[in-house]
Amino acid sequence: MPTLRHHDAIAILDFGDGENRFSPDFMAEVHAHLDTAVAEGAAALVTTATGKIYSNGLDLDWLSANGDRAAEYVESVHRLFGRMLTLPMPTAAAIGGHAFGAGAMLAIAHDYRVMRADRGFYCFPEADIRIPFTNGMAALIQAKVPPRTAIAAMTTGRRFGGTDAAAYDLVDAAVGETEVLDTALAMVAPHGGKDQPTMTAIKSVMFDGVLAALRGKD
Repeated sequence: MPTLRHHDAIAILDFGDGENRFSPDFMAEVHAHLDTAVAEGAAALVTTATGKIYSNGLDLDWLSANGDRAAEYVESVHRLFGRMLTLPMPTAAAIGGHAFGAGAMLAIAHDYRVMRADRGFYCFPEADIRIPFTNGMAALIQAKVPPRTAIAAMTTGRRFGGTDAAAYDLVDAAVGETEVLDTALAMVAPHGGKDQPTMTAIKSVMFDGVLAALRGKD
């Protein structure tokens, strides 16, 4: 399960060493840690994972067993994306392994992304697994990447290694394994300490259309 620690004034949210899929319990833990980071006045937030997977996204096993709650589940996933998108501090995803589907979407909701160059894939597999993007998911991705990247990533199911992900602007940097977390920390450190309500207001205006789509008001 996710855990929270600190590097100086920067909160580090570690998703864990498993697949880090978005079960209801996993998302509740993430929200609880975000609450703590905000309440404690963290200067910035970096998310990472201990194992070879940053996040494999939707918990399809849970969803299959709880099909009557599908709409509620998707709404909760959208809520997590919106929360990360407007968190009142700089955010960076330190991706040391695979980021698939909704896991890649959560990463793209951060302000910055750093990925390991030599291992792991950044991938939106929806075209191959026959799960169309919701309007909110599509709006989130398209707000963060150039049109050519949206086509390459959303319509092909292509698995981008770190170097390719950087070339396509899916991530801001691709570095060695031992440099991923430190690079993410260095990205957010100079920008921390801003007024929280102001940061929330700025991000909410910047991504107003995405937030509307995530709320189903598009």
